[in-house]
Amino acid sequence: MYKLCISFLMMSFLAAGQSKPIPSTNKKDDDFNKKVSSLLSKMTLEEKIAELTQDAPANERLGIPMMIYSECLHGLWLDGATVYPQAIALGGTWEPELLREMTTEIAKEARAANITHCYSPNLDVISGDARYGRVEESYGEDPYLVSRMGVAFIEGLQGTEKKRFDKNHIIATAKHFVGYPENRRGINGGFSDMSDRRLYEIYMPPFEAAVKEAKVGSVMPGHQDFNGVPMHMNTPLLKGVLRDKWGFDGFIVSDNNDVLRLSSMHYIAKDKVDAAILGLKAGVDMDLVIGKSPDFSTYTSNVLQEALKRDPSIIKNIDQSVSRILTAKYKLGLFETKDKVYPDTIVSTPESQAVALKIAKKAITLLKNDGNLLPLDKNKIKSIAVIGPNAAEVRFENGKYPQLGGYAGIPPYYISVLEGIQDKVGKDIQINYAEGAPLKSESTAGFAEAIAAAEKSDVVILAVGGSTETCGEGLDRDNLDLFGAQNQLVEAIHKAGKPIVVVLINGRPLSINYIAENIPAILETWYLGMNSGEAIAETIFGDNNPGGKLTVSFPRSVGQLPVTYLERPDFVGSGKGLYKFADKSPLFPFGYGLSYTTFEYSNLKLAKQSIPADGKTTVSVDITNTGKVTGDEVIQMYVRDDFASVGRYNKMLKGFERIALNPGETKTVAFELNFDNLSIYNQEMKKVVEPGDFTISVGASSLEKDLKTIKLTVK
Repeated sequence: MYKLCISFLMMSFLAAGQSKPIPSTNKKDDDFNKKVSSLLSKMTLEEKIAELTQDAPANERLGIPMMIYSECLHGLWLDGATVYPQAIALGGTWEPELLREMTTEIAKEARAANITHCYSPNLDVISGDARYGRVEESYGEDPYLVSRMGVAFIEGLQGTEKKRFDKNHIIATAKHFVGYPENRRGINGGFSDMSDRRLYEIYMPPFEAAVKEAKVGSVMPGHQDFNGVPMHMNTPLLKGVLRDKWGFDGFIVSDNNDVLRLSSMHYIAKDKVDAAILGLKAGVDMDLVIGKSPDFSTYTSNVLQEALKRDPSIIKNIDQSVSRILTAKYKLGLFETKDKVYPDTIVSTPESQAVALKIAKKAITLLKNDGNLLPLDKNKIKSIAVIGPNAAEVRFENGKYPQLGGYAGIPPYYISVLEGIQDKVGKDIQINYAEGAPLKSESTAGFAEAIAAAEKSDVVILAVGGSTETCGEGLDRDNLDLFGAQNQLVEAIHKAGKPIVVVLINGRPLSINYIAENIPAILETWYLGMNSGEAIAETIFGDNNPGGKLTVSFPRSVGQLPVTYLERPDFVGSGKGLYKFADKSPLFPFGYGLSYTTFEYSNLKLAKQSIPADGKTTVSVDITNTGKVTGDEVIQMYVRDDFASVGRYNKMLKGFERIALNPGETKTVAFELNFDNLSIYNQEMKKVVEPGDFTISVGASSLEKDLKTIKLTVK
């Protein structure tokens, strides 16, 4: 009798809690709403609850298909997939269109594997703290740059207009909403505390662009809290901002185990039942628990049945969440193709591999090139020493390549630095290889062999840095020096007296002071994907002219953190805003990168020197290639409101464009100045353009010496 009563109550909740179709002016959306409403009315409570997990099985009774998920940060997280450069390297291209091209290819591979939902892109803006292991997953430390890269990523993956979610596209997930890297100790998911102003100025813009411009289909909250309220129960942000203010109409998926963490980490919910209630009420539609362990799951039948007893009103939240998930399945066309048989295998095509190589070459950043050591002339070299823990291929027993970075699948091949150079020079040049020291080892036993290789060679390629063993999610550090005996190895090889090119393969900025001071040529390559060695070799020998720029600042030491170009004026009294016994400036700054050619900026001008607060104008500059080879330059435009009603950053990136120039060629690049890039949040946190003077800076990096400035007046 008790079971019958409970069953009757459950059916009553179902009837009372049916979600009404969301009003829409789009005929297709109206059709989806009607189908979802009809389907929802036929579902039992158990069937509804089954839909609330990341890989809900197909419902044979009602013909509801499965929506399979994966990660695709820089390629599908599967065996056989194309692996592209890691996100931090993608940002370093400063070319959003490349990301659109990449994710168009990723989406095709995903559909071939029956995957229709990916937990990417990562839209976190790096806070300037490189201790944090997930620096590599972001596009950089600037909100505008991250916004542009994120929109391109999403539009390529999801498609746009009539192609949106078609048979060649899938759903993207913008993560981690919001302010996730702003933690106090550089620890993943660690305690954070910040003002509303910093949240809205730095961390919100990429997500707002993802929703309003790219119409992202899914959003994932972060592990952390904001003002003491965990993101997975933060109704003011998940509903008030994300849905009501921005108009997000997709579904929200939890980060792994995070609904449960409302109890087990944040200690707000007294148990998983209360955690489920809080998550559902805040609008977290889908419970992601990788592996679906009952210990960590909250959106399960036994938990939610108990939750309904405690709070019967959540039936409307369950219905609402199920509706959003079903709507996504309809938009993806899964109901129409549920009987279609896919090969369920990944095939990395020559076309996608070519895209991966192109992006890898564009991502490489030249940090130093004293005496124009690079590019190397093959006709003047008889032998090359290739040395270092990151020089040759390393592969784990599970098949993964640690030099690809986190969230990488297993590609059909990986080209190491050693292999790339060997392939490039063939039998014409003698290659002398020595590891020198394993990445994580303090042993110097291999130094003698490495020194001998250097001494009998004309030039040394020294590959050092990190890997997925030293950087990535959960691999936060308390110092930023090269791991193990690498610094000692660099010093030992330097003493051999041969010209050295350091190739950095790493996921976070490192305090490489000795290298910066003593080694003539430095290439920052990050993790370049499956074609790493080929892209690096082409750059070393001049077939590729590096044009990448840094999107994160390099610190001189861990004590200098946070290091970011987004600074406000420092104290001008005693101490003068400087460190007493150390250089405060970054080792290498945001926006910095050299080339094998040189560029000159001239003729900076405004179309209008003065505009009204609701007006617009353009700023333009001429860029000339003054060198002898073709090269790419990234033109950067920064804005500062000189005397605002609130404190401002010294400058903020508001425009950029990457262009290619032949020797002697001049191009004019123009940026529009308008409400979007002149506005600030005033003291009432209202976005306005205030009358007054603005400093517009245009140039090759965020360094003052690399920028030309002009004044704009807003009346």
